[in-house]
Amino acid sequence: MFRIGQGFDLHRTKAGRRLVIGGVEIPSAFGLDGHSDADVLLHAITDAFLGALALGDIGQWFPDKDPKYLGADSAELLKTVLCDKAFRGWSVVNLDCTLFAEAPKFSPWSLKVRQSIASIIGCDVSQVSVKAKTNEKQDTIGRGEAIAASAIVMLELGSGIPC
Repeated sequence: MFRIGQGFDLHRTKAGRRLVIGGVEIPSAFGLDGHSDADVLLHAITDAFLGALALGDIGQWFPDKDPKYLGADSAELLKTVLCDKAFRGWSVVNLDCTLFAEAPKFSPWSLKVRQSIASIIGCDVSQVSVKAKTNEKQDTIGRGEAIAASAIVMLELGSGIPC
């Protein structure tokens, strides 16, 4: 048995915040605005996993009105979801992600981000794809006012995601 989930997230850029993408801090003059660490890629991935098993979305699990999630590490939020009993017996087939940003240049960080995500979700790096696209200077992403991410995950019944 297989299940597929899709996730999407977008955060505004904000000067003075640290930029965390896929659990990796990337040097930048700006970060992303959000209640947690605003890791747009891990938020999209979390929604993809939740969607695969019809378990709602990240906002339902970790409301941005709840002060206990202020500044939360998105990697820990994703781990909390994956350690839920609903994921017992499910294994990752593959995870395919796209980051939409004009800056900073993502290619130097691609492998490190893939390794970080693979470590968080307990799979081999070969099962994780992360691509980056620009919006050709169009819209809020193209003007550098926001960064977005999408993710698709395929799960199969198997040995389970390690917790």
